[in-house]
Amino acid sequence: MKQDIVKELRGTFDIKKIFFVLLGNTIYSAGIVAFVLPTGMITGGTTGLGLIANTYFGVPIELFAAVFNVIMFILAVVILGKTFALTSLISTFYFPVILGVLQNIEGIQNLTDDPMLCTIFAGVSIGVGIGMVIKAGASTGGMDIPPLICNKKFGIPVSVGLYVFDFAILIGQMFFRDREKSLYGILLVMIYTVLVDKVLLMGKSQMQVKIMSRKCNEINEMIHQKLDRGTTLYKTESGYLHNEGVSVMTVVSNRELPKLNELVMSIDSEAFMVISQVSEVKGRGFTLHKHLL
Repeated sequence: MKQDIVKELRGTFDIKKIFFVLLGNTIYSAGIVAFVLPTGMITGGTTGLGLIANTYFGVPIELFAAVFNVIMFILAVVILGKTFALTSLISTFYFPVILGVLQNIEGIQNLTDDPMLCTIFAGVSIGVGIGMVIKAGASTGGMDIPPLICNKKFGIPVSVGLYVFDFAILIGQMFFRDREKSLYGILLVMIYTVLVDKVLLMGKSQMQVKIMSRKCNEINEMIHQKLDRGTTLYKTESGYLHNEGVSVMTVVSNRELPKLNELVMSIDSEAFMVISQVSEVKGRGFTLHKHLL
């Protein structure tokens, strides 16, 4: 039992994971300090709640973030379990600390006064930062947790919960921000939402290629020898003449696609190729080393 707990802790607090969680939170905080706070822009998440608390009650944003994250961490332990809570532990305590540190660095809040530039760069910073933390298998804590609780208790999809909470936070800030800043805030949320998805898929998307040719055997051997990629052969039948044949299916990276296309055309210039992008590929040659199988 103790060995299982030790393994779990080692998996959770892996050095590489910790590095990306800290880096992601730092980028996230830098975007808030450099582009959101100086312009009075509205945003969602814990920062958005912090802006509301700061405006109405004078509570420092970093203090609110610290207290709120601790409360959410306790809820995560009680409702979502210790395993999940451990993944948000680092962000719970590191985010408010680095936020306070960056606020005391001179010059970081005077990079630009252009609201559109602030919106774009804030969206990129927040999206990349949150995406890095989630991709590392951790959680940013804070407002990530209520949607997960709603999902477990009431079956509400996490994505729906995130949008509802963020929208409610944006509405709360519209009472003390002008319309233009509110519109920029909505654009900001849209940008970082898209960026989070992009970061999560970064490095995972691959190209699936289906090749139909009279020389499929040659093409199959070429893919093995020159690209060192696996293939799958399908028996096919043409729809018009009902000719039976074989098609080759393989998965390659974006960089390997032009080379594959060139090699296939060199073997059969009349080959029919269907190319589609897939979000993620797992298995030998991609997530497993070839010598393991």
